[in-house]
Amino acid sequence: MTGSVEDAHPTAGRLTALLIDASTEAISAGGGHAGGVYLRSRTPGLLRLAVLSGLPGPLFRPWWRLHADRPFPVADAYRLGVQVVLPNATETMRRYPQFAAGLPFQFGSLYVPVVGGSTTYGVLTVLRPAVTDAAEVLAEHDRVVRLAQELGAALRGLEDAHPDQVAWDGEPVCLRPPTAATSLGRAGRFAWDPETADITLDEDLHTLLGIPPSEFPGTVEAFAEAVAPTDAHRILATLRDTAVGRPPALPLYLRAEDGALRLLDLWNAYEPPAAPAVRGVVVAPGPGPTADSAADLLPDGVFCVDRLGLVVYANPRAAQLLGRPRAELVGRDLWEAVPWLRRPDFEDHLRAALLTPDPVHFPLLRPSAQESETRPSARGTGSPRSAGDAVSPQSARDAVSPLSARDAGSPPSARNLGPPPSAQDAESAQQPYDGDWLALSVHSGPDRLTCTIRPASRVKDSPEGQETAESSETGMSPLAPLYRPIALAIALTEAVTARQVSAVVMRELLPAFGGRRLAIYLLQERHLYLEWETGFPKGFLSPFDGVDLGTHLPGVETLTTGRPLFFDSMEQLTATYPGIPLDATEGARAFLPLIASGRAVGSCILGFDRPRSFSTEERTVLTALAGLIAHAMEKAQRYESETALARGLQQALLPRRLAAHPQLETTGRYLPGTAGMEVGGDWYDVVESGDGLALVIGDVQGHGVQAAATMGQLRSAVRAFALGDRPPDEVMSSTNHLLIDLDPGLFASCCYIRLDPATGVARAARAGHPPPLLRSPDGRTRVLDLPGGVVLGVDPRARYPVTELQMEPGAILALYTDGLVERPGSDIDEGITALRVALARAGAPAARPVGRFLAGVADRLTATARHALDRPDDIALLLATRRTAPPPGPH
Repeated sequence: MTGSVEDAHPTAGRLTALLIDASTEAISAGGGHAGGVYLRSRTPGLLRLAVLSGLPGPLFRPWWRLHADRPFPVADAYRLGVQVVLPNATETMRRYPQFAAGLPFQFGSLYVPVVGGSTTYGVLTVLRPAVTDAAEVLAEHDRVVRLAQELGAALRGLEDAHPDQVAWDGEPVCLRPPTAATSLGRAGRFAWDPETADITLDEDLHTLLGIPPSEFPGTVEAFAEAVAPTDAHRILATLRDTAVGRPPALPLYLRAEDGALRLLDLWNAYEPPAAPAVRGVVVAPGPGPTADSAADLLPDGVFCVDRLGLVVYANPRAAQLLGRPRAELVGRDLWEAVPWLRRPDFEDHLRAALLTPDPVHFPLLRPSAQESETRPSARGTGSPRSAGDAVSPQSARDAVSPLSARDAGSPPSARNLGPPPSAQDAESAQQPYDGDWLALSVHSGPDRLTCTIRPASRVKDSPEGQETAESSETGMSPLAPLYRPIALAIALTEAVTARQVSAVVMRELLPAFGGRRLAIYLLQERHLYLEWETGFPKGFLSPFDGVDLGTHLPGVETLTTGRPLFFDSMEQLTATYPGIPLDATEGARAFLPLIASGRAVGSCILGFDRPRSFSTEERTVLTALAGLIAHAMEKAQRYESETALARGLQQALLPRRLAAHPQLETTGRYLPGTAGMEVGGDWYDVVESGDGLALVIGDVQGHGVQAAATMGQLRSAVRAFALGDRPPDEVMSSTNHLLIDLDPGLFASCCYIRLDPATGVARAARAGHPPPLLRSPDGRTRVLDLPGGVVLGVDPRARYPVTELQMEPGAILALYTDGLVERPGSDIDEGITALRVALARAGAPAARPVGRFLAGVADRLTATARHALDRPDDIALLLATRRTAPPPGPH
């Protein structure tokens, strides 16, 4: 599947249609303004955005692909099979800080896995307005769940008919949201004399406000009440400010009594010999042609973009300020029509406008006329397919000009804003201009964004508006590269090993700067050893692994000098380091020192496929990021050494060998958790008890040194009681009293079974521990639901009843801790059932060599957990099987 409706395979069109229908209906069902479907791809572990409805695809390109193991809500919904409800930005930041850093706006979201049968195909998502309580979205949530279930069933049927075809490997199909009810837009003018307090409205404004001239009292207070009752004080204050030469920087966004949007713009009108007056326009915008023609009256630029980024309207002033004729704006993609808007900071503001209900205001540096024509595109050549796109043919070229020198040089507060210039006036005013600042205001409606734009040269004079000459020349905003460092910093806090740190750098750093190659070297005993590489030809970096710090190589010298090295081309690199082996004939390279707290950690190499220059901002950001990476690597190295120590302690607390009997074979397995470096409290043991053996397994609450110490004390106590051949209930009661007397603030679960291997009689007691499993020689496996008492360390009067059972020759007894059967989002009974099924599939003991059978069974039962990268808890497993007679030879 390439993401195209016209793909050759017959399932492509059907698959796309199913996804489009589901995403469109989900927006309505979930009370949202955008939605989509992530689908599995043919790359293992990689999800792709297949359909995006209601948002421009290019703005959300960083989220087109998503690894299933990343800490994102889509990944959790897919990997864990759970529904994720995020009512607002606060909850999103609390649960998914990396996701919130990439989209730091006030919105809520729903994520529902799309499951058909036993297969998870993807995730249905809805972005919706933020609410304070998740309970407010439960009704919509249920409807989205039903849609996801229906989609899963449809995809299951499609895959049954065409195996291996329900996957997505291309760009997303972008859709416009369902059209909302439209309202006609209108506009009207007014004039106010501050000295006489008289205000006059034209006929259009009387109609817009619904007040006949005969009923209008002619006061400014009545006018403010009619325009926006709840904002009347703002209107009056703005009128007074305008009268003294301080008109608003941007139009006021107001709400009428019925909640409809209204725009109010004001300016000073100087008409000698009459006294200065305040004039203004009230616009009730709407998506229809009437509103577009009404916006032509505004003295500032207004252009409208639909929710997929297509320019649907631009008034003459907007065309003038954007430096493009109206015919080259309307009907075209915004970034195609105005290439210099392809900037991360501008796109971030548009994302904010699309995802939040409030208007977004910001300054934007416009490049010079020559630069705006020649600046290369920062985006790739591909663009997402848009279902139903219809680009209007270009009409005759509107003759509009760039901003005139007069307006560019004067601040908005001092200019005389009259009617929009005509095409003839624009032609006569056409002049070259240098890069200057514009003030933009963006308001999101149900179907499109309304953007107001005006000159804002004064921004240059403020500290926030200052920009270096070099960044102007490169076309890079000072804030453009900053959103990635934030995401990288948050991601690095969750990486605990050197390889995890390297993987985070690959995912977050390379895409931010367009890199294709990454190598990370770590320092050990004055040599640099390769820790991670991606993108380099196979074997190319092998000769550089383990190089001495005296070697004349850029990756070495950047560390020894502490200076980052940037090479705009391979020619520069070879000129500085003659004879250095190259992996490509073209490209650029950045060598960054990894130094943390003044200590050398290693070096990082970034490779680019094409020659490029590194701006001052990029060099600064990359150098700062190298410091973040170095600190993360230092922490990871410390973690790994401490983990090795902790694991050694854990192994020392576990039995080095298990007590043996000629008629009983036992084996145990212990797997530490991977979530942290602290030791756990799981243990198992086999102890001689009279003429039999005691099988013991236990789990102390929590992790860390205290849990491990408590585990060691309990293990020793249970061994002592078992060696005295006490009954199981006395062993449990005595251990319970001991733990209460120790008072470590922890409790423990335990299962104790005293077995006579000669007769097969077993007597068992349980203290809050998962029930053991027993597999009969014929393969039938059951859960031994033993009556038991509460966990140890809680109630000194607790009783632990004893259950007697018979263990036949060839039977297998399995004791385990909860880490083996617990799964996030699932009931523990489901995990116990899965373990029972796996044990039932084990072969008969007689078919295997003595001493090896149980080891193979133990490895099978722990295989999935052993290969898991995110074991949140320790795991202990103890297996025992009884034989009829002592096996021949040594045991």
